[in-house]
Amino acid sequence: MSLDVSPALLEQAERGEVDEEAFVDCVRNSLPYAWEMISSLVTRLEVEGGEFADNRTPPPDEQARGQLLRALASDAIRGALQRHFGVRLAFQNCHRVAVFPLDPSADERLARFTSVRGQLLNQSPELRDC
Repeated sequence: MSLDVSPALLEQAERGEVDEEAFVDCVRNSLPYAWEMISSLVTRLEVEGGEFADNRTPPPDEQARGQLLRALASDAIRGALQRHFGVRLAFQNCHRVAVFPLDPSADERLARFTSVRGQLLNQSPELRDC
């Protein structure tokens, strides 16, 4: 799924200056499932605390799955979301999104989550074709 870029935002990009909040709004409007997933995880992390908050529920359909993939596979989108929410994002499989605080105390847990071992331990037959 591509972003639904307004003519005004496209014009900004053509001039070379892009307001990041306008870009974030574009992401919010274009990828509502991904936006809601990440914002709810950020809220959960803020309320519950802990080392991280993650989602283990598969998206309801392929469109939602595509939104997550688009948001987290794009360095520009992912970076803008991380700056907007003040977190670090991590991603496994087709749906396991996690948010980590910027605090260095989460570095070790983030490293474990994003490690080869962490990836292998998060595999299951149900996720083979996602």
